[in-house]
Amino acid sequence: MIRCNLSRYMGEQKMNISDVARQTSLNRSTISLLYHEKATRVDLEALEKLCKIFDCSVGEMLEISAEVKS
Repeated sequence: MIRCNLSRYMGEQKMNISDVARQTSLNRSTISLLYHEKATRVDLEALEKLCKIFDCSVGEMLEISAEVKS
C-alpha cells in the first residue's frame, strides 16, 4: 500500500486544507483525498506543488508501506 504523508506535513506546519489549497491553487477535494489517504491516483503537477510548499521529495511525501489497508 502507498501511504501519503500529507497529513503529517500539514500538522507539522499547523496548516489546514484551506491553507494548502490557497498556497497551491489545488482543488480542496484533491487535497482532502490525499490528506485522508483515499486518493486512487495523483496528478504529478499536484504532487509537485505539494512537495514544493513542504520542501520535501516525492519519496518523502509518498511511501510504500507493508501494511494492508482494509
